[in-house]
Amino acid sequence: MKRFFGHLILWAYAVVALAPLVVMVLDSLRPNTDVLADPLGLPKTLDLASYATAWTEASFSTYVRNSVFVTVGAVALDVLVSLPAAYVLGRQRFRGRGVLIAYFLAGLMLPVRLGILPIFYLLGSIGLVDSRLGLVLVYAASGVPFSIFILSAFFRGLPVELEEAARIDGAGEFRIFARVLTPLVKPAIATVVVFRFVPLWNDFFFPLVLLRTTDRYTLPVGLTQFFGEFQTNWSALFAGLVIATVPLVVLFLLATRQIVEGLTAGMGR
Repeated sequence: MKRFFGHLILWAYAVVALAPLVVMVLDSLRPNTDVLADPLGLPKTLDLASYATAWTEASFSTYVRNSVFVTVGAVALDVLVSLPAAYVLGRQRFRGRGVLIAYFLAGLMLPVRLGILPIFYLLGSIGLVDSRLGLVLVYAASGVPFSIFILSAFFRGLPVELEEAARIDGAGEFRIFARVLTPLVKPAIATVVVFRFVPLWNDFFFPLVLLRTTDRYTLPVGLTQFFGEFQTNWSALFAGLVIATVPLVVLFLLATRQIVEGLTAGMGR
C-alpha cells in the first residue's frame, strides 16, 4: 500500500510538472489567433509557421548557434582540464595534495558571480569582452572545481590492481590515465557534462554582462529580445521556448543511463 501511494504521488508530481511543457508544445503548433481564443485548446492541424517565424525573423538560428558554441566549448574545455587534474588528485600521493584539494573545493564555496568586476576587467584587458571565446573561458574556469570534485571521487574508487597490472605490462603514466582508467569513469564524465551543460545553457547573467553585440547573444539573452518584439504573438513565443528546451530534453534522454550509473556509483564512494 505504501508503495502504491508513493507511485501515485510521483505520478501526480510528474503530471503537474509536465503540464506546462505540454501546453507550451501544443500552443506552439497552433496559429496565434487560436491560441488567443482558446489557450488550452488542442491544435486542429499541425502549424509550423511559428517555428519558421522564431527561427528566421527572430534570429533564433543565430542564438542557438551561439549557445551551442559557448556551452559545448565550455563543457568540453572544462572536462579536458579537469580529467587529468582529477586523476592526479585521486590516484597520486604527493606533498601538498591536501592543499590543492582544499583549494579546488574552495571554488565550490564562492559564487563566481561575486567576481564579475575582476572578470570583466580581465577580459577587457585581453580584448575578450563581447566575445564568445571569453564567455567560454569564464564558463570553463567556473566549472573546474565541481568537475574535479566529482571526477576525483570516481578515480579514487577504482581498484589499485588495474593500475598495477597496467604498469606490469609496461604502460606509462599517460597511457594508464588515457587508456585504462578514463574509460572506467565514463558515468562520472556524463554526470559532469549534464550538470554543467544545463546551467550554462540557461545562464542569463554572464552573457548579459559580457556580450554587447546582438549577433553574439546566447538563447537566454536572445529570448528577452524576442519577448519584446513578439509579445503579442504567443504562438511564436511558445515555439521559441520549445526550441530553447529541446536540446536539454535530448541531452537528458541520451545521458539518463550514464547519469543514474554515475550518481549511484558515487553514492557508494
